Order: sequence, then structure tokens, then C-alpha cells
Amino acid sequence: MEKTIWFYRDVLGFAIVAEQNATVAEGGIVRLVYFDVGEGGFIVFMQGTNVPQLPVDFDTGINGQLGVPPGMYHYAFKESSLEGLSARRDQLENAGVQVSDLVDHGYAQAIYVMDPNGLQLEFCWQVRHFGPQDLSQSSVVTVADPEPPRKP
Repeated sequence: MEKTIWFYRDVLGFAIVAEQNATVAEGGIVRLVYFDVGEGGFIVFMQGTNVPQLPVDFDTGINGQLGVPPGMYHYAFKESSLEGLSARRDQLENAGVQVSDLVDHGYAQAIYVMDPNGLQLEFCWQVRHFGPQDLSQSSVVTVADPEPPRKP
């Protein structure tokens, strides 16, 4: 949880707006930390301690538990401009986080990064509004397994 807080609060700049420790009736505690990601959205992380139903070593990256490649399920955040996207990329690189090159999707420019939990995050600037042509696109992609960021 501490690496998650460092990454989302200190690197990405998402404010912690709520934190709760919930006692589980069957035993243990679940810590919930809510981050404000902007535009009325939140991302919440939970950490279970001594909860009998929760495996200690479960895969927090989601994709591994599902048996699919990293990034198959990921979170996307909008940037308001190309300059904002470039600034986000610089911010991540300056924090020592491995970040992708700029990817041109046609309708959006995007960068990708892995968080400390093995979750892929996409930051994108939408170049134009979606249209009918976006419903039947084809492309070629590479499946990569980047290292999650580490606190310097």
C-alpha cells in the first residue's frame, strides 16, 4: 500500500480524499484508500491484513489472476491537451518510472505505464471525437511485460 500511495499521490499527484480501516467480522482489517483522479472520478485501493478469506500473495495486477497478458484490462485517464500529456510523460520519467513512447491511436495520443500493483495505466489526449469509423478499427500490437515502478 505504501508504494501505491507514493505512486498515485506523490508521482501522479492524485490527492487522497478518504481513508478507512474496516474491521472484518471473520477477522482482520481492510484498509481502503481513495484517490481523486479528477473529473468526479476516484480510484480506490484496498489492503487486507489477516483476513482469512484473502490470500496473502494474491496478484494485485488483475490480469495475472485472469491468465491474460499484462495490460489486457487497464485504466485510462484523459489529459486535456497534448502539452498536458507530454508534461505527464516528463513527470513520470523524472520520477524514475518506465513509460512508453507516445502511441498514436488516430483518435487519441497515449502513453502507458505500470503502477506498483502491476496495473497498466493509460494517459491519453483525445485528438478528435469518436465517430462511426472508430467502431471497426484494426491494428497490430505488441504484448510487453514491463517492470512496475519502484520508489527511488
